[in-house]
Amino acid sequence: MRMFVVLLLAAMPISAADKLVPLTTGLKEPFGMDFLNGQLILTEYGGHRVIQLDSSGKVTVLAGGKKGVKDGKGAEAEFNSPHNLVVAPDGMIYIADTSNHQVRKLNSKTGEVTTIAGSDKGTGGDGGPATEAKFDQAYHVSLDAEAKNLYVCDLGNRRIRKIDLKTGMIVSVAGNGMKGVPKDGAVAAEAPLVDPRVVTVDKAGRIWILERSGHALRVVEEGKIRTVAGTGEKGFSGDGGPALKAKMDGPKFLWIDPAGDVLIADTENHCIRKFEVKSGSITRIAGTGKKGKDGAGNSALEVSLSRPHGIAIGPDGTMYIADSDNGRVLRTMK
Repeated sequence: MRMFVVLLLAAMPISAADKLVPLTTGLKEPFGMDFLNGQLILTEYGGHRVIQLDSSGKVTVLAGGKKGVKDGKGAEAEFNSPHNLVVAPDGMIYIADTSNHQVRKLNSKTGEVTTIAGSDKGTGGDGGPATEAKFDQAYHVSLDAEAKNLYVCDLGNRRIRKIDLKTGMIVSVAGNGMKGVPKDGAVAAEAPLVDPRVVTVDKAGRIWILERSGHALRVVEEGKIRTVAGTGEKGFSGDGGPALKAKMDGPKFLWIDPAGDVLIADTENHCIRKFEVKSGSITRIAGTGKKGKDGAGNSALEVSLSRPHGIAIGPDGTMYIADSDNGRVLRTMK
Protein backbone atom coordinates (compact mmCIF):
# COMPACT_ATOMS: atom_id res chain seq x y z
CA MET A 1 0.00 0.00 0.00
CA ARG A 2 0.92 3.61 -0.47
CA MET A 3 3.44 5.26 1.86
CA PHE A 4 2.45 8.57 3.52
CA VAL A 5 6.07 9.56 3.94
CA VAL A 6 5.80 13.25 4.80
CA LEU A 7 2.72 13.24 7.00
CA LEU A 8 3.39 10.03 8.88
CA LEU A 9 6.90 10.89 9.93
CA ALA A 10 5.39 13.27 12.45
CA ALA A 11 2.60 10.94 13.55
CA MET A 12 2.59 9.45 17.02
CA PRO A 13 3.31 5.70 17.14
CA ILE A 14 0.42 3.33 17.76
CA SER A 15 0.26 2.15 21.36
CA ALA A 16 -1.54 -0.90 22.70
CA ALA A 17 -2.92 1.43 25.37
CA ASP A 18 -4.83 3.42 22.74
CA LYS A 19 -8.58 2.92 22.87
CA LEU A 20 -10.22 1.09 19.99
CA VAL A 21 -13.68 2.33 19.03
CA PRO A 22 -16.10 1.66 16.16
CA LEU A 23 -16.07 4.09 13.24
CA THR A 24 -18.93 2.39 11.45
CA THR A 25 -20.86 -0.90 11.56
CA GLY A 26 -23.22 -2.85 9.31
CA LEU A 27 -20.75 -3.40 6.48
CA LYS A 28 -20.52 -6.51 4.31
CA GLU A 29 -17.07 -7.93 4.98
CA PRO A 30 -14.85 -4.83 4.91
CA PHE A 31 -11.38 -5.80 3.74
CA GLY A 32 -8.52 -3.70 2.30
CA MET A 33 -8.10 0.01 3.04
CA ASP A 34 -6.20 3.11 1.97
CA PHE A 35 -6.73 6.88 2.01
CA LEU A 36 -7.83 9.54 -0.46
CA ASN A 37 -7.54 13.16 0.67
CA GLY A 38 -7.54 11.97 4.28
CA GLN A 39 -10.72 9.91 3.87
CA LEU A 40 -10.75 6.15 4.35
CA ILE A 41 -11.40 4.14 1.17
CA LEU A 42 -12.08 0.42 1.39
CA THR A 43 -13.35 -2.63 -0.42
CA GLU A 44 -16.37 -4.60 0.70
CA TYR A 45 -15.58 -8.19 -0.18
CA GLY A 46 -19.14 -9.36 0.43
CA GLY A 47 -20.76 -6.18 -0.86
CA HIS A 48 -18.82 -6.14 -4.13
CA ARG A 49 -18.19 -2.43 -3.92
CA VAL A 50 -15.72 0.33 -3.11
CA ILE A 51 -16.81 2.76 -0.39
CA GLN A 52 -15.57 5.86 1.40
CA LEU A 53 -15.90 6.56 5.13
CA ASP A 54 -15.67 10.08 6.50
CA SER A 55 -14.56 10.94 10.03
CA SER A 56 -18.09 10.41 11.35
CA GLY A 57 -18.37 6.96 9.78
CA LYS A 58 -20.75 8.04 7.02
CA VAL A 59 -20.62 5.63 4.07
CA THR A 60 -20.45 6.87 0.48
CA VAL A 61 -20.47 4.31 -2.32
CA LEU A 62 -17.86 5.13 -4.95
CA ALA A 63 -18.44 2.18 -7.27
CA GLY A 64 -20.05 -1.23 -7.53
CA GLY A 65 -22.63 -2.93 -5.34
CA LYS A 66 -23.61 -5.77 -7.66
CA LYS A 67 -21.74 -9.02 -8.18
CA GLY A 68 -20.51 -9.35 -11.74
CA VAL A 69 -17.87 -8.11 -14.13
CA LYS A 70 -18.56 -4.83 -15.86
CA ASP A 71 -16.74 -1.56 -16.42
CA GLY A 72 -18.73 1.62 -16.04
CA LYS A 73 -19.38 4.64 -13.89
CA GLY A 74 -20.14 4.37 -10.19
CA ALA A 75 -22.95 1.90 -9.47
CA GLU A 76 -22.92 0.75 -13.10
CA ALA A 77 -19.61 -1.01 -12.47
CA GLU A 78 -19.61 -4.57 -11.16
CA PHE A 79 -17.06 -6.42 -9.04
CA ASN A 80 -16.74 -9.97 -7.79
CA SER A 81 -15.39 -10.15 -4.23
CA PRO A 82 -12.76 -7.38 -4.41
CA HIS A 83 -10.10 -8.08 -1.82
CA ASN A 84 -8.23 -4.80 -1.51
CA LEU A 85 -7.25 -1.50 -3.10
CA VAL A 86 -4.50 1.09 -3.19
CA VAL A 87 -4.78 4.82 -3.88
CA ALA A 88 -2.25 6.58 -6.11
CA PRO A 89 -1.19 10.22 -5.58
CA ASP A 90 -3.16 11.25 -8.68
CA GLY A 91 -6.38 9.94 -7.12
CA MET A 92 -6.58 6.74 -9.15
CA ILE A 93 -7.77 3.78 -7.09
CA TYR A 94 -6.44 0.37 -8.11
CA ILE A 95 -8.59 -2.57 -7.05
CA ALA A 96 -7.79 -6.28 -6.76
CA ASP A 97 -11.02 -7.70 -8.19
CA THR A 98 -10.25 -11.13 -6.82
CA SER A 99 -12.83 -13.51 -8.23
CA ASN A 100 -12.89 -11.76 -11.60
CA HIS A 101 -9.12 -12.38 -11.83
CA GLN A 102 -8.57 -8.77 -12.80
CA VAL A 103 -7.13 -5.46 -11.66
CA ARG A 104 -9.52 -2.56 -12.06
CA LYS A 105 -8.95 1.19 -11.88
CA LEU A 106 -11.43 3.65 -10.40
CA ASN A 107 -11.00 7.30 -11.33
CA SER A 108 -11.98 9.05 -8.10
CA LYS A 109 -12.79 12.28 -9.97
CA THR A 110 -15.10 10.83 -12.62
CA GLY A 111 -16.25 7.60 -10.94
CA GLU A 112 -15.30 5.63 -14.04
CA VAL A 113 -14.13 2.03 -13.55
CA THR A 114 -11.91 0.38 -16.19
CA THR A 115 -10.03 -2.91 -16.36
CA ILE A 116 -6.26 -2.50 -16.62
CA ALA A 117 -5.01 -6.07 -16.17
CA GLY A 118 -6.28 -9.61 -16.45
CA SER A 119 -8.95 -11.30 -18.48
CA ASP A 120 -10.14 -14.85 -17.89
CA LYS A 121 -8.80 -17.06 -15.11
CA GLY A 122 -5.51 -18.61 -16.13
CA THR A 123 -1.77 -18.16 -16.17
CA GLY A 124 0.79 -16.43 -18.34
CA GLY A 125 1.44 -13.11 -20.00
CA ASP A 126 4.77 -12.11 -18.46
CA GLY A 127 6.76 -9.84 -20.74
CA GLY A 128 3.63 -8.58 -22.48
CA PRO A 129 0.75 -6.14 -21.90
CA ALA A 130 -0.98 -6.54 -18.54
CA THR A 131 -4.34 -6.35 -20.31
CA GLU A 132 -3.54 -9.67 -21.99
CA ALA A 133 -2.11 -11.37 -18.90
CA LYS A 134 -4.05 -13.96 -16.95
CA PHE A 135 -4.40 -14.21 -13.17
CA ASP A 136 -5.78 -16.89 -10.90
CA GLN A 137 -7.34 -14.82 -8.12
CA ALA A 138 -5.83 -11.33 -8.05
CA TYR A 139 -5.79 -10.97 -4.28
CA HIS A 140 -3.84 -7.86 -3.48
CA VAL A 141 -2.37 -4.77 -5.12
CA SER A 142 0.29 -2.34 -3.91
CA LEU A 143 2.20 0.63 -5.31
CA ASP A 144 5.89 1.34 -4.91
CA ALA A 145 6.94 4.61 -3.25
CA GLU A 146 7.06 6.50 -6.56
CA ALA A 147 3.73 5.03 -7.72
CA LYS A 148 5.41 3.94 -10.95
CA ASN A 149 4.80 0.22 -10.53
CA LEU A 150 1.77 -1.72 -9.35
CA TYR A 151 2.42 -5.06 -7.65
CA VAL A 152 -0.20 -7.81 -7.83
CA CYS A 153 -0.55 -10.90 -5.65
CA ASP A 154 -1.48 -13.65 -8.13
CA LEU A 155 -2.53 -16.19 -5.54
CA GLY A 156 -3.48 -19.22 -7.63
CA ASN A 157 -0.38 -18.90 -9.78
CA ARG A 158 1.81 -18.41 -6.67
CA ARG A 159 3.52 -15.34 -8.07
CA ILE A 160 4.03 -11.68 -7.29
CA ARG A 161 3.75 -9.71 -10.51
CA LYS A 162 4.70 -6.14 -11.34
CA ILE A 163 2.93 -3.83 -13.78
CA ASP A 164 4.79 -0.81 -15.15
CA LEU A 165 2.02 1.79 -15.10
CA LYS A 166 3.67 3.82 -17.85
CA THR A 167 4.22 1.02 -20.36
CA GLY A 168 1.48 -1.35 -19.16
CA MET A 169 3.89 -4.31 -19.30
CA ILE A 170 3.86 -7.08 -16.70
CA VAL A 171 6.58 -9.34 -15.25
CA SER A 172 6.90 -11.71 -12.29
CA VAL A 173 9.21 -10.62 -9.47
CA ALA A 174 8.67 -13.47 -7.00
CA GLY A 175 7.47 -17.04 -7.26
CA ASN A 176 8.09 -19.64 -9.95
CA GLY A 177 4.55 -21.02 -9.89
CA MET A 178 5.42 -24.04 -7.76
CA LYS A 179 4.19 -24.60 -4.22
CA GLY A 180 6.83 -24.65 -1.52
CA VAL A 181 8.74 -22.74 1.12
CA PRO A 182 11.46 -20.59 -0.49
CA LYS A 183 15.01 -21.02 0.76
CA ASP A 184 16.56 -17.97 2.37
CA GLY A 185 18.76 -16.18 -0.14
CA ALA A 186 17.14 -17.75 -3.20
CA VAL A 187 16.43 -15.68 -6.28
CA ALA A 188 12.84 -14.58 -5.64
CA ALA A 189 11.57 -15.06 -9.20
CA GLU A 190 12.99 -18.60 -9.28
CA ALA A 191 11.77 -19.70 -5.84
CA PRO A 192 8.49 -21.41 -4.92
CA LEU A 193 5.85 -19.81 -2.73
CA VAL A 194 3.17 -21.44 -0.59
CA ASP A 195 0.20 -19.14 -1.20
CA PRO A 196 1.08 -15.43 -1.50
CA ARG A 197 -1.94 -13.55 -0.17
CA VAL A 198 -0.55 -10.04 0.33
CA VAL A 199 2.20 -7.90 -1.16
CA THR A 200 3.35 -4.42 -0.19
CA VAL A 201 6.44 -2.39 -1.01
CA ASP A 202 8.18 -0.06 1.44
CA LYS A 203 9.99 3.18 0.70
CA ALA A 204 13.32 1.31 0.55
CA GLY A 205 11.98 -0.84 -2.28
CA ARG A 206 11.70 -4.01 -0.22
CA ILE A 207 8.84 -6.29 -1.26
CA TRP A 208 6.96 -7.81 1.67
CA ILE A 209 4.94 -10.97 1.06
CA LEU A 210 2.48 -12.55 3.48
CA GLU A 211 1.43 -16.18 3.04
CA ARG A 212 -1.83 -17.39 4.52
CA SER A 213 -1.37 -21.16 4.76
CA GLY A 214 2.39 -20.62 4.83
CA HIS A 215 1.79 -18.74 8.11
CA ALA A 216 4.79 -16.55 7.37
CA LEU A 217 6.06 -13.13 6.37
CA ARG A 218 8.81 -12.97 3.74
CA VAL A 219 10.78 -10.12 2.21
CA VAL A 220 12.51 -9.64 -1.13
CA GLU A 221 15.60 -7.43 -1.14
CA GLU A 222 17.78 -6.97 -4.22
CA GLY A 223 15.96 -9.84 -5.87
CA LYS A 224 16.59 -12.35 -3.06
CA ILE A 225 13.88 -13.73 -0.77
CA ARG A 226 14.00 -14.72 2.89
CA THR A 227 11.56 -15.48 5.69
CA VAL A 228 11.46 -12.96 8.56
CA ALA A 229 8.45 -14.01 10.65
CA GLY A 230 6.58 -17.22 11.33
CA THR A 231 7.72 -20.81 11.74
CA GLY A 232 5.46 -22.00 8.94
CA GLU A 233 3.31 -23.88 11.44
CA LYS A 234 -0.21 -22.81 12.31
CA GLY A 235 -0.55 -21.47 15.85
CA PHE A 236 -0.47 -18.44 18.10
CA SER A 237 2.71 -17.82 20.04
CA GLY A 238 5.89 -15.82 20.26
CA ASP A 239 4.76 -12.31 21.18
CA GLY A 240 7.60 -10.29 22.64
CA GLY A 241 10.23 -12.57 21.16
CA PRO A 242 11.96 -13.38 17.85
CA ALA A 243 9.47 -13.31 14.98
CA LEU A 244 11.07 -16.35 13.35
CA LYS A 245 10.07 -18.42 16.38
CA ALA A 246 6.51 -17.08 16.46
CA LYS A 247 3.45 -18.82 15.09
CA MET A 248 0.66 -17.19 13.09
CA ASP A 249 -2.64 -18.49 11.77
CA GLY A 250 -3.81 -17.49 8.32
CA PRO A 251 -2.40 -13.93 8.19
CA LYS A 252 -4.07 -11.89 5.44
CA PHE A 253 -3.01 -8.23 5.37
CA LEU A 254 0.01 -5.94 5.75
CA TRP A 255 0.67 -2.25 6.32
CA ILE A 256 3.99 -0.44 6.72
CA ASP A 257 3.79 1.89 9.74
CA PRO A 258 5.48 5.30 10.16
CA ALA A 259 8.61 3.72 11.67
CA GLY A 260 8.95 1.30 8.76
CA ASP A 261 7.76 -1.68 10.78
CA VAL A 262 5.25 -4.16 9.37
CA LEU A 263 1.73 -4.49 10.76
CA ILE A 264 0.13 -7.90 10.19
CA ALA A 265 -3.53 -8.84 10.30
CA ASP A 266 -3.15 -12.27 11.92
CA THR A 267 -6.64 -13.07 10.75
CA GLU A 268 -7.45 -16.48 12.19
CA ASN A 269 -5.85 -15.42 15.49
CA HIS A 270 -8.22 -12.43 15.49
CA CYS A 271 -5.54 -9.84 16.21
CA ILE A 272 -3.10 -7.32 14.78
CA ARG A 273 0.62 -7.92 15.31
CA LYS A 274 3.70 -5.83 14.58
CA PHE A 275 6.95 -7.11 13.13
CA GLU A 276 9.78 -4.79 14.16
CA VAL A 277 12.22 -4.77 11.27
CA LYS A 278 15.38 -3.75 13.16
CA SER A 279 14.97 -6.04 16.16
CA GLY A 280 13.28 -8.93 14.35
CA SER A 281 10.71 -9.24 17.13
CA ILE A 282 6.93 -9.54 16.99
CA THR A 283 4.25 -8.16 19.33
CA ARG A 284 0.46 -8.08 19.47
CA ILE A 285 -0.90 -4.52 19.28
CA ALA A 286 -4.67 -5.03 18.93
CA GLY A 287 -7.19 -7.78 19.57
CA THR A 288 -7.40 -10.29 22.39
CA GLY A 289 -6.42 -13.24 20.23
CA LYS A 290 -9.86 -14.76 20.69
CA LYS A 291 -12.77 -14.35 18.28
CA GLY A 292 -15.46 -12.00 19.54
CA LYS A 293 -17.07 -8.57 19.41
CA ASP A 294 -16.71 -7.31 22.97
CA GLY A 295 -14.65 -4.55 24.54
CA ALA A 296 -15.00 -1.62 22.12
CA GLY A 297 -13.91 1.55 23.91
CA ASN A 298 -11.24 -0.23 25.92
CA SER A 299 -7.54 -0.42 25.10
CA ALA A 300 -6.73 -2.03 21.77
CA LEU A 301 -5.52 -5.25 23.41
CA GLU A 302 -8.83 -5.66 25.25
CA VAL A 303 -11.09 -5.43 22.19
CA SER A 304 -12.20 -8.70 20.59
CA LEU A 305 -12.01 -8.98 16.80
CA SER A 306 -13.40 -11.48 14.32
CA ARG A 307 -11.15 -12.33 11.38
CA PRO A 308 -9.70 -8.87 10.61
CA HIS A 309 -8.66 -8.47 6.96
CA GLY A 310 -7.39 -4.89 6.88
CA ILE A 311 -5.19 -2.40 8.71
CA ALA A 312 -4.32 1.18 7.80
CA ILE A 313 -2.56 4.11 9.45
CA GLY A 314 -4.10 7.46 8.56
CA PRO A 315 -2.33 10.75 7.89
CA ASP A 316 -2.86 11.77 11.54
CA GLY A 317 -1.47 8.48 12.91
CA THR A 318 -4.84 6.88 13.67
CA MET A 319 -4.95 3.12 13.14
CA TYR A 320 -7.99 1.64 11.39
CA ILE A 321 -8.93 -2.05 11.46
CA ALA A 322 -11.33 -3.79 9.10
CA ASP A 323 -12.98 -6.18 11.57
CA SER A 324 -14.36 -8.21 8.73
CA ASP A 325 -16.64 -10.85 10.20
CA ASN A 326 -18.06 -8.28 12.62
CA GLY A 327 -18.92 -6.03 9.66
CA ARG A 328 -17.29 -2.97 11.15
CA VAL A 329 -14.32 -0.65 10.97
CA LEU A 330 -12.58 0.31 14.22
CA ARG A 331 -10.16 3.16 14.90
CA THR A 332 -7.78 4.08 17.68
CA MET A 333 -8.19 7.04 20.00
CA LYS A 334 -5.62 8.38 22.45
